[in-house]
Amino acid sequence: MSADLDLSPPEVPEPTFLESVLRYGLFLGAIFQLICILAIIFPTSKGHDQEETESANGKAAEQMKKSKGPAPQNRQKLKKESKKKR
Repeated sequence: MSADLDLSPPEVPEPTFLESVLRYGLFLGAIFQLICILAIIFPTSKGHDQEETESANGKAAEQMKKSKGPAPQNRQKLKKESKKKR
């Protein structure tokens, strides 16, 4: 009875190049996803500081835009005059 059983390991073909690339690509994709999930769960304090700086810069830019108000009106006048000339 023991002669009938073949206990040798099965013959498994070596993985091809494409299978190897796929395997390591999946590992890299999984690691990237874990990093992204951890970045969402544990945000860094730098992002918060940058948001405050950007909002302060945004307010300064809005104030500069308000001071440049007459410039677009001059452009509109020039367009109206050029249309009148036609």
